[in-house]
Amino acid sequence: MPVSVARVQRVAESVLRAERVRDALVSVTFVSDRKMASLNWSHLQHRGPTDVISFGFAPVTTGAPLTGDIYIAPGVARRNALAHGAGIREELLRLVVHGMLHVIGYDHPVDGERYASPMWKRQERLLRGALVSA
Repeated sequence: MPVSVARVQRVAESVLRAERVRDALVSVTFVSDRKMASLNWSHLQHRGPTDVISFGFAPVTTGAPLTGDIYIAPGVARRNALAHGAGIREELLRLVVHGMLHVIGYDHPVDGERYASPMWKRQERLLRGALVSA
């Protein structure tokens, strides 16, 4: 992995702080393209691997911590980074931020409008901050 576990944790925690989430239990797992394709099909009925899938779980009780799982496919991230002229580390951290925002409750359109969405703009601001401080 071209990014350390500690850096992934710092970026995830920075998103939680920025969003004023005080209590959270979120896992970030890096998976193969094959595993991501399986997750993508079984949960979203989409064929092939995607770069990130996240699941936010509703709290069982009021005051319970935010909980969620984020799955990232570094192989897809690498291809996307090359296609968009970004570095692989930057793209992986972008996916951490993206997944965290989904777990927190943000969403975006699935078409080309996603890049103009409030979530995407928030993601890029948080990513810039994370890249400067990390």
